Amino acid sequence: TDESSGYESESAGAERSAAAAECGTRGRQRRARTAFTSEQVCRLEKTFQRQKYLGATERRKLASALQLSEIQIKTWFQNRRMKLKRQI
Repeated sequence: TDESSGYESESAGAERSAAAAECGTRGRQRRARTAFTSEQVCRLEKTFQRQKYLGATERRKLASALQLSEIQIKTWFQNRRMKLKRQI
């Protein structure tokens, strides 16, 4: 770090970037991507056709039935709504 300017030197920044690239990400590790089964996707799509938004109770029931977490269900629905928006 260059003390006079308060900025990192270019070499220090490059070293940090290389170290971050080796570890994958800076700081927290990203959660592994969920691989949904075809049955899960089919059920999610059918539910999405009926209703674009799920309440907490509906989300809990669907998560239990599909053996997924509520957060996975919530995220899937958010992503699916964004996909629909892009298609329109």
